[in-house]
Amino acid sequence: MNSDIRRISCGNGNCYLIIDGNNAILVDTGREKYRQKILDACRGLRVALIVLTHGHVDHVQNAAYLSNALNCPAAIHKGDLALLSDNMRQPLSADGVLGKIVLAASVKSFQADVIPPFMPAVFLDDGDSLDSYGIAAKVVGLPGHTDGSIGLDVNGTDLIAGDALMNMFYPAVSMLYHDRAAMLESVRKIEVLGPRTIHFGHGKPVKNRKWI
Repeated sequence: MNSDIRRISCGNGNCYLIIDGNNAILVDTGREKYRQKILDACRGLRVALIVLTHGHVDHVQNAAYLSNALNCPAAIHKGDLALLSDNMRQPLSADGVLGKIVLAASVKSFQADVIPPFMPAVFLDDGDSLDSYGIAAKVVGLPGHTDGSIGLDVNGTDLIAGDALMNMFYPAVSMLYHDRAAMLESVRKIEVLGPRTIHFGHGKPVKNRKWI
C-alpha cells in the first residue's frame, strides 16, 4: 500500500483525506460551515474511518454528521473523550503575544461553538496500525496540546500532526498547550522520525526539521 494525502482547506484549518485507490480515511472534520466542502471531497471514495487528531471543536464539529453521511465510524484517543462534551475540560496556556491572541480566540470559540453529541466507535492509541482500513498509516501519540492528541505516520514519508505543530503564522511548535512538558516531548518524538513531510492542522505542509 502507498497512500496519497489530500488537504482540504477549511478556513484557517485543515482536514485530510488519506487515499489508496478507492479506499480512504478522513482526518478531522472541521467546522460546521465546511461540512459540504468536506463531503464533496469524499465523493467517489470509500471512506472507512474518520480519525480525530484531538477533541477541539474546529477539528470535530462535523464528526457526527460526516460519520452518518459517510456511513463510517469515528475514532479518537480516549484521553480526549471528555473534550467532546466540553472543550474547557483541558484548560490551555500560551506563550508570547501571538500565542495569547490565538488562545483568547480559541477559548471564545470553545465557549460559543457547539459540538453535536456523538460517541466515537473506535479508540486509537500510539502504535496502532490502520492497515485494516486499507491505508498504510500508523498512529503516533502526540500528547501535550491536549492529553489525547495523536498524529498519523503515513507511508513512513508523511506525518499528519494535528495541532502538535502549527503553521498558522510560521512553522513552529504549537502556540497552545494543555501540558507544555508533554508537548515538547511529543515534538522531540516528531523530530526523530527523520525525513517526513509535516501536514498541520493549521497551515501548509513543510519538511520535518529540528523544532525545539
